[in-house]
Amino acid sequence: MTVRAFRVFGIVQGVGFRPFVYRTADALGLDGWVANVDGHVEGEVAGDPRTIDEFAARLGTGAPPLARVRRVDLTNGRTTPGKGFRVQRSASGHARTAVREIPPDAAVCDACLRELYDPADRRYHYPFINCTDCGPRATIIEDLPYDRSRTTMRRFPLCPACAAEYANPADRRFHAEPVACPACGPRLAWDELRGAAALRAAAKTVADGGIVAVKGLGGYQLVCDATDSQAVSSLRARKHRPSKPFAVMVRDVETAVRLARVSDTERAVLTSSARPVLLLASRRRHPIAPEVAPGVPRTGLFLPTTGLHHLLLDEVARPLVVTSGNLSDEPIAVEDVQAFGTLARIADGFLTHDRPIRARYDDSVLRIEGRQRITVRRARGLAPEPLPLAARTSLAGVGAQLKHTFTLAGYGRAYLGPHTGDLSDAATYDAFCQSYADLTRLTGIEPTVLAHDLHPGYLSTQWAREQPLRRIAVQHHHAHVAAVAAEHGVRGPFLGVAYDGLGLGDDGTLWGGEILLADPSGYRRVGRFATASLPGGDAAVRHPSRTALGHLLDAEPLGAPCPSPALVRRFTEHLDPSETAAVRAMVARRVNCPRASSAGRLFDTVAALLGLADSVSYEGEAAVRLEAVAGAAHAVPLAHRIVRADGLWVYDSTPTLADLLERRASGEPVRDLAGAFHLTLARVTADLVARAVEGGAPHTVCLGGGCFVNGRLLTEVRRQLRSQGLRVLVGHEVPVGDGGISFGQAAVAAARLAKER
Repeated sequence: MTVRAFRVFGIVQGVGFRPFVYRTADALGLDGWVANVDGHVEGEVAGDPRTIDEFAARLGTGAPPLARVRRVDLTNGRTTPGKGFRVQRSASGHARTAVREIPPDAAVCDACLRELYDPADRRYHYPFINCTDCGPRATIIEDLPYDRSRTTMRRFPLCPACAAEYANPADRRFHAEPVACPACGPRLAWDELRGAAALRAAAKTVADGGIVAVKGLGGYQLVCDATDSQAVSSLRARKHRPSKPFAVMVRDVETAVRLARVSDTERAVLTSSARPVLLLASRRRHPIAPEVAPGVPRTGLFLPTTGLHHLLLDEVARPLVVTSGNLSDEPIAVEDVQAFGTLARIADGFLTHDRPIRARYDDSVLRIEGRQRITVRRARGLAPEPLPLAARTSLAGVGAQLKHTFTLAGYGRAYLGPHTGDLSDAATYDAFCQSYADLTRLTGIEPTVLAHDLHPGYLSTQWAREQPLRRIAVQHHHAHVAAVAAEHGVRGPFLGVAYDGLGLGDDGTLWGGEILLADPSGYRRVGRFATASLPGGDAAVRHPSRTALGHLLDAEPLGAPCPSPALVRRFTEHLDPSETAAVRAMVARRVNCPRASSAGRLFDTVAALLGLADSVSYEGEAAVRLEAVAGAAHAVPLAHRIVRADGLWVYDSTPTLADLLERRASGEPVRDLAGAFHLTLARVTADLVARAVEGGAPHTVCLGGGCFVNGRLLTEVRRQLRSQGLRVLVGHEVPVGDGGISFGQAAVAAARLAKER
């Protein structure tokens, strides 16, 4: 008889892996044991050597649906196991010998759904139904190894029936740590009501036009009837969210198909265990209130993730707006006391329960362009599943300011942490600090190096500077394109195209439309957009008309004629005269008018010039409106000009804006001009990249930055670059906007440390 010790690394805790090992060994007639140890699974097997090899092979190929096996190690065993195979009590190991991977939450599986709707089943209509293939994971884990005693479920002792399932190797709830039932598990509450009565009260409030705060997996959610214009408008007013689209939860794929166009690729994403919000092209006629996504041709739809969501949809029998339980720009509420204090100003009632939320996770948001997946927000269902990253030293990328995330890296893996939001006040800062502390403890990665943005005003940068660790400053746009390169395993030189709102350049000016000759450790700027004033600085982000005046009145002088005074006057006629006069004075005196080479601000400018957005309520809104108007219409490109300035290829946008104003004055439809601008920017990108390639730049191009969430721009740019024979890459798993900055920072820091060695 041969004895072998085995260790399995990856996402192998909280996903039914020990029961799988048990069944595999039992089927092969092997003796031994298995246990969770720290963040991995290990054990011993005894039997015929060929059978043990077959056992090891099956561990890597036949794992449960939620498992991700990275490596299976076999070594000589130390002891001879007794007869039979058993699951042993978990033991602590050495946290820093390997990555500790945390499983994301997973949507309720089909087997549990069948039980949920079976009147004969003891979990009939039980909102917290789950098994080893589904349910809460990252949001309930308090420590590793992953056992019930180290989750928030430790507050709920198993009843005899659940305990029997938990101990039965033949049951799919064998060692399912969140297992529960109506007799022993969490219960719903609505004021003094409990259980089904609480659910009915909440559903009635929603059906009657009210707003309900629902305690979800990763935080509270605000819910109302998506077909009720008055209810949605009330939610907007109370939440202080004037126009940013809301997500809508629908019962099933068939309902989604009635509301939006759903491709096969989109269907697969919608029904995946992550259950992300997916931005889908809306159908012309549907019952969703226009206030849900005003002026936007896409609706964010997602399927229910929990038994509670299914039951709530059943009771109301209508699509539901489901949005983060917070005031705009604040972190999602997770603590009951916090929620009752903050959300009482918004909600007409609270549907809560007695299972604590250990980690804050908002909904993930994705978009599909063609067959390409674009991650807008990586959160519930996706995070904190790690991604490959060649980092030997334990380090962290602490992110930027907007759409903030952080990334922990070490042992060849990187954990992109939960979406925090806009890191602009004490509440979001505290949420970041808490999430950072929790994830470092759970993963066992304690960074010795911090990578941060160049901008000294970012709270993330300030936090990094307060820590007694080595720091590496990473330029914002290099982080954007390095994130794409790292995700795709690009280790050599590449050409980076970084289009976003604003980021501090290494020359102290504001960048945002950049062509970089880069590798993972460094870069050289080879192209850019022309600069223009931002009257009022950060205030210009919320006032596209100011950005437009900055371009019209104070564009970088590169030799092209400016738009005629008559065309400028035509634009300013509809603006507030006092506002226009104030901006003119600011520009003339160079008071609070920083210059920026920003693609995002150029989108704002064009939206303002076309009358689509004088002011906005969130960063990127003007660009969203511009893309919405452009649709897929055929367009004739606008004028553009590439010049050489200070050793860089520069896109002079003045001819583009002049042509836009002239064609609008001649009566050309706004839709056609919006499409023309997208096509023009794609051709500009192709021209800038072509000049860089002619100068010896690599043929691999990485597209990064929030502007590439724009499907029309991404499609056009990719088509133009591929026609030049170039390899074009964009992020799939990592957010293309600022939510991916921390991953890029970590990648750059890891590369620089590797060069030092």
